[in-house]
Amino acid sequence: MAKVASSSIGLHRPKPFHFRPYQTLHSVKPFNYQLNNLQKYQRIYCQTEPKTGDCCQPSSDPYESAVKEKSSIDPGAGAESSKAEVSPPSTGPEYPTRDFNRRVALVSVIAALGLFSSQRLDLGVSLKDITAAALPYEEALSNGKPTVVEFYADWCEVCRELASDVYKVEQQYKDRVNFVMLNVDNTKWEQELDEFGVEGIPHFAFLDKDGNEEGNVVGRLPKQYLLENVDALAKGKESIPYSRAVGQYTSAESRKVHQISDPRSHG
Repeated sequence: MAKVASSSIGLHRPKPFHFRPYQTLHSVKPFNYQLNNLQKYQRIYCQTEPKTGDCCQPSSDPYESAVKEKSSIDPGAGAESSKAEVSPPSTGPEYPTRDFNRRVALVSVIAALGLFSSQRLDLGVSLKDITAAALPYEEALSNGKPTVVEFYADWCEVCRELASDVYKVEQQYKDRVNFVMLNVDNTKWEQELDEFGVEGIPHFAFLDKDGNEEGNVVGRLPKQYLLENVDALAKGKESIPYSRAVGQYTSAESRKVHQISDPRSHG
C-alpha cells in the first residue's frame, strides 16, 4: 500500500456539519436582522394633545413604532372621532314644525282681529255722534274761526258711509276749525239750503273766519278732498284746493217726505 507523503503545508480539515432534520436553513434569522427591518419602516407620530417636547418626535423603540403603525391602519381605531367630526349630509329641505305653524296661526289671528277691530271702530262712528259733537251754526259764525258746514240726512246712505272720514278730520282740526251739521229734513234750515245751493247730500261748505264761502264739495269723494280743504282753512290760506268738486250723492229732493218742523232740533 502506498503511503501519503507528509508535507510542511497541512490541509485544513473542516469540522463536520451535523444537519438536524427538523431545522431548516432559513427558519431562524438573527435578532439584529429583525431590528434593522423595523427601523426601516419607522414613522413619525403626533399626539392630539402633545406634551412639551414630545410632539413630532420619532419613537426610539422599534417595537413601539411597529405597534403604532399597526394601530394607525386599523379601520376601527378612529371610528368614534370621525362620527363626532363629520355631520350627516342634508337629505332635503327642513319642513316647518308644529310649533312654527302654531305661531304663524296665532299671528294671523291677531292681525285679523286688529283689522276687524279697526273696521268696527270706523263703523261705530255714526251721524248722531258727529252731530252731538258739532257746534251750533250761530255760534260757529261768531267765534272768529273758519267753519265747515255739512248738510246731511239720517237716511242718506252716502252720508253714513263718509261719517268715519268726517269724524277723523274733525278730531284732527277741531281746535282750529268749526264743524257744523245741518239736517236737511229740518225746515229750520230752508234759508241756508237756498243760500248754499244744496241740491245733493252730503254737501260740505267751506267758510273762512268771516263766514264767506270759499267753495264746496258734494257727494262721495276721497278723504283727501276734505282733508286738504280743511287744512287750508286752518292755515288761513286765501283759497282752498278743491273749491268745486262733485261725486256720487243723494238727491236733496227726497227730503220733502222726511221733513221735521221742530225748530228746537239741533240738526
